[in-house]
Amino acid sequence: MTSTYFESDPPFATGDKRRHGYSRDHRPDCVQVVIALVVTPEGFPLAYEVMAGNTTDHTTLRGFLDKIERLYGQAERIWVMDRGIPTEAVLGEMRASGRVNYVVGTPKGRLTKLAAALVEKPWARARPRVNVKLLPQDGELYVYVESEARVGKERAMRRRQLKKLWRRLHELRQQRPGYETLIGKIAVAQHEAGRTAALVSVTLPEPPSKAARSERTSFHFALNRKKLRAVRHREGRYLLRTNLTGTDPAKLWEFYLQLVEVEAAFKRLKDDLALRPIYHQRDDRIEAHIFVAFLAYCVQASLRHKLRLKAPGLTVRELIDKLGAIQMLDVHFPTTDGRQLIFTRYTQPEPEHLILLSQLEWALPPQAPPRITAKRDLEM
Repeated sequence: MTSTYFESDPPFATGDKRRHGYSRDHRPDCVQVVIALVVTPEGFPLAYEVMAGNTTDHTTLRGFLDKIERLYGQAERIWVMDRGIPTEAVLGEMRASGRVNYVVGTPKGRLTKLAAALVEKPWARARPRVNVKLLPQDGELYVYVESEARVGKERAMRRRQLKKLWRRLHELRQQRPGYETLIGKIAVAQHEAGRTAALVSVTLPEPPSKAARSERTSFHFALNRKKLRAVRHREGRYLLRTNLTGTDPAKLWEFYLQLVEVEAAFKRLKDDLALRPIYHQRDDRIEAHIFVAFLAYCVQASLRHKLRLKAPGLTVRELIDKLGAIQMLDVHFPTTDGRQLIFTRYTQPEPEHLILLSQLEWALPPQAPPRITAKRDLEM
């Protein structure tokens, strides 16, 4: 699920989907709608739903399960979800149905509860650079995954954020600004560091009197090594939960990685396809705007699949930019009787365009035949 915001002012009529809610665009000041998208394992869109802007993640799943079954019939499907989507009640219903399977991430609290049981389990190699531990429990299978690639990526991100925060705190300690200024600048630095800020303990002096708040203020900070060890231990490791107890763990990990594809789909909807912001005020125009963006995403997903097969390494955006150099022109030739002969022609593709077209097995259509205007068509 994602949200897209509006450049419009409330209040709105009862039943209007534009509402204030949790903004994934970091625009809590704007009303929004929530958009849920369902894609296949290959990234092709199946369906979408527009909901009120104050809809929460965990209230959407049951309705989506019903909608997909109505549209596509009952079948053994695998639902891959982030940890904020399903409730325990909905997961119980999915297990009880006997035909609905799921792979879902789990919150850190559950990992803490299962830590003792997981320690006793041996690591097994699921695929190159991916290790797993399996823990069957209460009709489900918990899969503790360690991805060496993710360990390296998350560790590099954490180190970069920590170095930036550490450097900024050193600068502030040397500058020794006033108390209120210092608190504000430390808060900004911690906000930019995100979760990494919890690894550094900052000790501030007692608040001075109002008259002394402009005086230079010093503070102390230190690395919380206990928290750092805990974070290092969990980097690149995820706990998955599934009712597919007999499925290859490597396959379960691949299923969960499809969430990355969904996140990329939302990014393309918002950025490449200009889904946000929305300026329309009427419900039918809002729905039409989102529908056109969805259709554009369907075309983009098809192009992306084609590129994976025929031109790996080339993105849809790069393809459009390259082929965008081929232009369509109307060339007008006046005739002696006052009419015009019009040739609609596309420019000749460059060698790099011909290579692309050949690789994708595309052929440009023949040039259109000329047409001639009637004399009255030329009057302005």
